[in-house]
Amino acid sequence: MRRFEITVLSLGILLSAMFPAAAQSVSKDPVRAPNDAYEVDPHGHTQVLFSILHLGLTDYYGRFDKVSGTLNYDGNQPERSSLSITIDTSSVNTPSDRLTGELKGMSVFNTQQFPTANFKSTAVTRTGPDTGRVAGLLTIGNVTKPVTLDVTFNGGEQNPMGNGYALGFRATATIRRSDFGLNAMSWSTYVGNDVHLIIEAMFDQQKS
Repeated sequence: MRRFEITVLSLGILLSAMFPAAAQSVSKDPVRAPNDAYEVDPHGHTQVLFSILHLGLTDYYGRFDKVSGTLNYDGNQPERSSLSITIDTSSVNTPSDRLTGELKGMSVFNTQQFPTANFKSTAVTRTGPDTGRVAGLLTIGNVTKPVTLDVTFNGGEQNPMGNGYALGFRATATIRRSDFGLNAMSWSTYVGNDVHLIIEAMFDQQKS
């Protein structure tokens, strides 16, 4: 046991030397982050998760793996910030290969005709020291509806893996799939109408 403890301690010291104080440098103060243009981190650190109630018994989860977009950030005056996000609908992923294929098909996202879903902000409102609401328009297929995201600023830091500053956010929202015409599936009556969204988003400061 003693040798195991020493090995774990040595590993911790080695990792600390390789990535010095990365977590400790994160600032939760939105004002400290540079006001600038940012873009979604391209290395898969942004995901859009969704869940829907199945048979009234359990929440079934899926996600979109490919997200791109830009953020014009102003921590001093959040209402001046703006957000534009594009989701690759063909990147939808669930635990079931069969369901994943069906979601890409004509009865749901019809990814061949509508390869992306898009969200563009229309208003940003601060609700607390590190929270806010982002109102915007969400387009899925040929339907556009207003959606409001409840957002938490996870923090910001000088990106230890690259140049520039990095920002992290968590956002949640609930949409009704029937509002977007997503009710033509054979199993539509077996799942809920409310779709809960959880978004973990990382943005990198754009290089000048």
